[in-house]
Amino acid sequence: MIPAQITIKNNELPDSPGVYFYFAGDGQLLYIGKATSLKRRVGSYFTKAHDARLSEMVGKIARIDYVETPTVIEALVLEANQIKAKKPKYNILQRDDKSFLYLVITNESFPKPKLVRGRDLDDLGIDPFAPKLSGEAKKKFLRVFGPYTSSRSLKMALDLIRPMIPWSMCVPPSSDGKKRPCFDASIGRCPGVCTGEIDRQNYLVVIKNLILFFEGKKSQVARKLKKEMEEASKAQDFEKAQRLRDQIFALEHIRDVALIGKSDEQGLPYARIKTNDGIDLEGRIEAYDISNISGAHAVGSMVVFEDGEPNKDAYRKFRIKTVIGPNDVAMLKEVLTRRLKRAITQPKAWPLPEVFVIDGGEPQMGMVWELFEEFGIDTPVLGIAKGFDRKQDRLVYNTDDKRIQAVALRGKEVFQKARDEAHRFAVSYHRKLRGRNSLGL
Repeated sequence: MIPAQITIKNNELPDSPGVYFYFAGDGQLLYIGKATSLKRRVGSYFTKAHDARLSEMVGKIARIDYVETPTVIEALVLEANQIKAKKPKYNILQRDDKSFLYLVITNESFPKPKLVRGRDLDDLGIDPFAPKLSGEAKKKFLRVFGPYTSSRSLKMALDLIRPMIPWSMCVPPSSDGKKRPCFDASIGRCPGVCTGEIDRQNYLVVIKNLILFFEGKKSQVARKLKKEMEEASKAQDFEKAQRLRDQIFALEHIRDVALIGKSDEQGLPYARIKTNDGIDLEGRIEAYDISNISGAHAVGSMVVFEDGEPNKDAYRKFRIKTVIGPNDVAMLKEVLTRRLKRAITQPKAWPLPEVFVIDGGEPQMGMVWELFEEFGIDTPVLGIAKGFDRKQDRLVYNTDDKRIQAVALRGKEVFQKARDEAHRFAVSYHRKLRGRNSLGL
């Protein structure tokens, strides 16, 4: 319940997406935040316990203003732009913490959106809160947007926008004329820079639309696309007109309530969206690893990630029973066989994940593909072959499976986190068994 002495715009908060503004009694702007539901989000400040900083802020609130937005993604954009422009006192973390993300548009022949950390901009001598980019900054970037407090939300937003405003992350065709379409071009997420289907002038129009979107001018982008569609139709380029019509429809009917998740709204309920291929990277992801010394005290681990974070209550450990001697592939097969059998006999207790992640390369994955075929399991699976460091880690997956191909690189970070946690959990269990054995237990 919001205290009666606090003035609220229109005397009520709508149950819709938007951005809220907290003001002190002297008119000072205290804080700016985003919400899938302004009513629920703002109300939570007065019903939940907070740390000292937030408790101090809540005690100063005298007036609440808000701006409704048609979609959550527009709330995400508006919040970042308003924080940058107005620098509220209690958004200090967004300004000072160098780990928050910023969206930059690179300044090159075929510009690209990239995500950078505040510390990286600081190293370049760029002030992301400056109203305009300096001369040096302009050489590197066309625009800098942010700060974005949730990397998950920003990445999902970009994923959602790309089919509507398709940009390129590849390079133009080589001078020898070789044209190889990238995967994104084949599914409409790249306008064809890699194949020479779009020239620089027309590509810059796409990037201008992307900039307008993150400036909070979605309606202007829609008007521009409608004008292009009409021109294409008059020129009887009906294929282009159809493509533009689809982009306009998607832009005007964004379904994006998953963009602000649990970490953004302190555990309030939220819905999820899946990729076009039905894989929910915020859903259940299972990772597996084996630990042993020359085959002794061999164990396997299964860890579960949900909402991109470990769910330790769902972890499971396996003591290898049927394999003698050092054979990690056979040990992994035993673990997965036992797991899949439990999925059949106890589907509620052992639900199949969105993605299986295996610590290993081609030998492990060859066995897994055969095992899954034997069980009739169609769940996407990928392996992570260790490199010298995390940057060198190599993903191993069936390149003919469009579902896993669509999310492999985009989900690499969470897959690596899950793989690392599976390794930690397996090693921990292995050491525990060795310790017991040394004590004769």
